[in-house]
Amino acid sequence: MKHLRHLIEYGLFRVVLFFFDFLPYTCTCTVARGAANVWWLFDRKRQIVGRDNVIRSGIETDPKKARAIAKKAAHHMAIVVVESLRSKDFLSDEDTTDHLVLDIKPDVLAVMQDPEQSLIIASGHFGNWEVAGHWVSRFKPVAGITRTMNNPLIESIVKKRKSRFRFRPIPKHDSNMGRFLEVLEKKEFLALLFDQHAGEYGMMIDFFGHPASTFKTPPMLHLVTRTPLCFASCRRIGPMKFKICTSSLIHQPRSGNKNEDLKAILGSLNRDLEAAIRKDPTQYLWGHRRWRD
Repeated sequence: MKHLRHLIEYGLFRVVLFFFDFLPYTCTCTVARGAANVWWLFDRKRQIVGRDNVIRSGIETDPKKARAIAKKAAHHMAIVVVESLRSKDFLSDEDTTDHLVLDIKPDVLAVMQDPEQSLIIASGHFGNWEVAGHWVSRFKPVAGITRTMNNPLIESIVKKRKSRFRFRPIPKHDSNMGRFLEVLEKKEFLALLFDQHAGEYGMMIDFFGHPASTFKTPPMLHLVTRTPLCFASCRRIGPMKFKICTSSLIHQPRSGNKNEDLKAILGSLNRDLEAAIRKDPTQYLWGHRRWRD
C-alpha cells in the first residue's frame, strides 16, 4: 500500500514539476500562492504560531497586522519552492548580474576563492537559502543538512536537481557525527541553518529579546577546527532577483570558557539574522515554533 502511495505521489510531483519548469514564472508563482492559501486556510495551528511569533519578536504588535505578515511569509515559502526548482534558469549562466546583487565581505570572498580553505556558512530560514547555496557552489562544493523526504522516489529527483549545482545534502538524522568534519577536511563549504528549535541539544540564546534553544554546531565546529565562519542571507528583492549578503568572518578567540565562547558566537549570529529579518519580515519562517516556554 505504501509503495502504491509513493507511486501516486511521484506521478503528481512529476506533473507539478513539468508545469513549474515550463510555465512562465509569474504563473507558477500564482499557483504557489494559491497552494499556500489553501494550506493557510486549513492549518489553523500554524496561523496562530506564525502570528504569535511575529508579535513576540516585536516586529508587529497588532494581531491583525501580525497575522498578515505570517500569511505573506507562507506565500514566500511557497515561492521559495518555485525559485529553487527553477534556479537553473539563472544560475546556470556565468553572468548572473540580472538576478543577483552581491554584498560579500572581502575577507569572506578571499576564503571562498582560496583552494586550501573551507568555510562554515551559518544562516536561517530567511529569504531563499537554496539559491544562496547554489551560487556559493560556483566556488566549491557545498554540503548542507536536509531532511530526507518520506517518499524515496521524490527524494531521488530532488537530489539530482540539487547536485547540478555541486550541492551535497547531508541527512539531518545521521549517527555519523564526523560527517561535518569530513566536509571541512575536503576544503568544501558547510552550510548550516541554525534557527530551528534545538531542544536539549541547544543553548539558550536571545532571539528578538527572548531566549530560544539554538543549535551549537556552527560555533562548535569553528572553535574546534578553526575553520572560518560567517553569517549569510539571501533576500528576494524582485521577481527572480536576490541580494546575497554576508557578515565579515567571525573571530572568537578561545577564552578558556567554551560555553561563553559559544554564547558569544551564537549571540552574534542571532543578531545578524534578526537584522536580515527586519529588512523584510515576510520572508521569514514564522510558522516554526522557535520559542518553546
